[in-house]
Amino acid sequence: RFQPLLLSLDLTVPSISPSLSDVDECAEQIDNCSTDAICQNTLKSYKCICKSGYKGDGKHCEDLDECASEYNGGCVHDCINIPGNYRCTCYDGFRLAHDGHNCLDVDECSEGNGGCQQICVNMMGSYECRCREGFFLSDNQHTCIQRPKEGTKEGPTCMDKNHGCAHICRETPKGSIACECRPGFQLTRNMRDCKLTCNYGNGGCQHICEETDHGPRCACHMKFALQTDEKTCVETCLVNNGGCDSTCHDAVTGVRCSCPVGFTLQPDRKTCKDIDECRLNNGGCDHVCRNTVGSFECSCKKGYKLLTNERTCQDIDECSFDRACDHSCVNSPGSFQCFCHKGYVLYGLAHCGDIDECSINRGSCKYGCVNTQGSYECTCPTGYKLHWNRKDCTELVKCLPGLAPKTTLTCSKTGKKESCSLTCTSKAHYLAESDSSYTVSCGIPILRSKTPALNTSSSPSCIGTVSYRGSGQPCNNCLVTFVNLKCDSSKKAKGRRVRNPTNKEVTRITLELEAEVKPGDTTGSCNLSCLRQRMEKQVKTYIKALKKSINQERFLIRVAGLEYEVAQKLPQVASGHENCGPGREKDSGRCVKCLPGSYYHGEQERCIQCPPGTFQEREGQLACDLCPGSDGHGPAGARNISSCAGQCPTGYFSSDGFQPCQPCPFGSYQPDLGRTLCFPCGGGLSTKREGSSSFHDCEVKVQCSPGHYYNTTVHRCIRCPLGSYQTEFRQNYCITCPGNTTTDFDGATSVSQCKNRECGGEMGEFTGYIESPNYPGNYPANVECIWIINPPNKRKILMVVPEIFLPSEDECGDVLVMRKNWSATSITTYETCQTYERPIAFTARSRRLWINFKSNEANSARGFQIPYVTYDEDYEQLVEDIVRDGRLYASENHQEILKDKKLIKTLFDVLAHPNNYFKYTPREFSEMLPRSFLRLISSKVSAFLRPYK
Repeated sequence: RFQPLLLSLDLTVPSISPSLSDVDECAEQIDNCSTDAICQNTLKSYKCICKSGYKGDGKHCEDLDECASEYNGGCVHDCINIPGNYRCTCYDGFRLAHDGHNCLDVDECSEGNGGCQQICVNMMGSYECRCREGFFLSDNQHTCIQRPKEGTKEGPTCMDKNHGCAHICRETPKGSIACECRPGFQLTRNMRDCKLTCNYGNGGCQHICEETDHGPRCACHMKFALQTDEKTCVETCLVNNGGCDSTCHDAVTGVRCSCPVGFTLQPDRKTCKDIDECRLNNGGCDHVCRNTVGSFECSCKKGYKLLTNERTCQDIDECSFDRACDHSCVNSPGSFQCFCHKGYVLYGLAHCGDIDECSINRGSCKYGCVNTQGSYECTCPTGYKLHWNRKDCTELVKCLPGLAPKTTLTCSKTGKKESCSLTCTSKAHYLAESDSSYTVSCGIPILRSKTPALNTSSSPSCIGTVSYRGSGQPCNNCLVTFVNLKCDSSKKAKGRRVRNPTNKEVTRITLELEAEVKPGDTTGSCNLSCLRQRMEKQVKTYIKALKKSINQERFLIRVAGLEYEVAQKLPQVASGHENCGPGREKDSGRCVKCLPGSYYHGEQERCIQCPPGTFQEREGQLACDLCPGSDGHGPAGARNISSCAGQCPTGYFSSDGFQPCQPCPFGSYQPDLGRTLCFPCGGGLSTKREGSSSFHDCEVKVQCSPGHYYNTTVHRCIRCPLGSYQTEFRQNYCITCPGNTTTDFDGATSVSQCKNRECGGEMGEFTGYIESPNYPGNYPANVECIWIINPPNKRKILMVVPEIFLPSEDECGDVLVMRKNWSATSITTYETCQTYERPIAFTARSRRLWINFKSNEANSARGFQIPYVTYDEDYEQLVEDIVRDGRLYASENHQEILKDKKLIKTLFDVLAHPNNYFKYTPREFSEMLPRSFLRLISSKVSAFLRPYK
């Protein structure tokens, strides 16, 4: 069985070779054609053709006498031959019809009553005057004379009412009367009546008058019909379609013309005039109405598509297309826009590439910068650690206040298995070492020698790490930055030997902490080592209290004024209440993560806003991070560290990035918030004032334009190298192109000049597409792409070019060619170097296609995305029939089908695999395709399936 297939218009671009040099004899007037002939130039020669109305070989032409034919040139009365033409004339009493051949009666009575004093009677080819009762016609046949009273004169007179003469009455000298006839009439044998002849008014005949013994007999010109009055000739549809523009119907009164839908019959009852449907209510079209001969066509603005009612325009949701945008797509009426995730930048209109932040003023890092996908990291040298602003580096001996963690560890035991629920700060993570142990860590560890499982840093600590069993206040002048609690339940003793005579389960609680000492804590009498000893001594003081609390099956550790509670029993959950777990809460019946700016409160089992002086950047966190140097001020619900209050503004710095701040000195600037340093202008440059916030404030010797950067070594503007760009004036760096893109030339001024040079496309056996590099952005210069479509056995190729953009001003510097193979002499299917916004469709002239695209270094354009399909060769006759039918391409609605990515995909799917037709109902097809398109395809399919019906 055959299912409906997709079709396309076959349009190839033939190669045109320049013709040989040829002399135009006609233009130079060196021909020997007759003056009554037309000279037509040909390759290497010319030919003469007699003009219309002449006959001969072109070198000798003589007038053609059209009147000499039996047809009389088509004239119903007289035909007059003139050089190269002829004209028709009519007898007196007739006028020439609009067709220039027929003769119609002149109604003399319609103008001035025909000159008659009283009554005018029109007749075919003539007219006559008559008088009212009591009057008779005078000899001039126009005026009327009143009859005298009877008996005033003896004998018969012409004054008598019944004198008996049909036309003219005359009195004779002998006292009698004699009758006469008007010109063109003959007196009959009774000497009273008058008989009409063909000499007057053509005998009353419209066309042909023949004299007979009984008077004139009328006939009609060829293909005219004599009416029942035996005088009038009426047109028939056999002659010039009855004079009708369109449909002609023979009727008793003659021909009757009618017009097709979309036309209206004009007052002459012959001519059809196109109705401009667009003049009334825009033809019912939503957007654009275009009048056509006999009809009209609605079309839509760019970004909209016409629905199957062929009136309504609907926005195209470009975001629903495959490959519309790399990351995010936002549809809008008539358009759409692509957006990229944080850390990426848009290029080529739809693609997202990683931003190399390190190329932008070195990422504002104080020391090293390492670019990563979607982000970057600042690095510090040995002996330094990264500041809270993630950009500056600080010496380890100058420890900054860190995060004060607070955590709750809740455990329960079922049989031999121990389960724990943790609530901790955002810097915490859970590490399962075995079935019988767990570790919870909070804060930022500095020295990792005793916690190898944690994510480590190379930064050394300003103090050591203390491990102990116990609790207490380690020191008064230090701030705990890291706490590690480890619970280990096992019947076997680990590490050193421990007495366990009853072989009962042993539970160990281990506390590991790190503390930072404030710079001013050390004194001449107590250095760093002294402070460490004091802290250890204070810790041991609380060991006894800890052992006592363990025997009570609960304990509370207080470290640096913060509480860390561990309980062996889980809190009872209310029956029927479903807990979403740490970091989540119920919202409209669904478990959702806590939003940035909030944290999960373990006791309340819900998300609450970060309190002032804290922030949280991520979702689903169990605590908020403390703002550096926080005094508890700042906005509630802060989403990032930049929302923390008290940061140094741009142009200022401080030792920790927070107030009090001081302005950047002369010759330096600072564009960021919360920094601990200012960047030098370099090259000995100064600034106009203190507190500068940009390199723009540096007093350079020349102002650099976009596409350049200021080199502080040579003090001049340097063009941005290949693969980089600069959009701003007066900058000291160039931005590296995103992802794997590069520029065509140096000195680029926009990210739009960064282009991907990779040839695009997907080459499938049944369907696929080819795509110019960087599409839908402009393709790069000096690029070459080669694609090969090699379909499976017994399949043919159909291509559709929705639109292609190649710069015409390049004089064919950028070319797309499709042929059988790489050889320039192989069979060519398609070749173009121009822009075509109207869709083009064609079948391949060879079984396989070698496709090549080349661009030069001149102008560029958007390029192309060309889909293809391979179809069963058994359908070749049908596809070719559809493809070569001009109706497929004539309508704008049909053209839009070839541009509709979703529709093309559906039609290609059916064409590649006809059984897929059954995936769609007839209603679905009717809702997708215009009726005119369905009619065209249906007729083709029917003819293909039933060729003899």
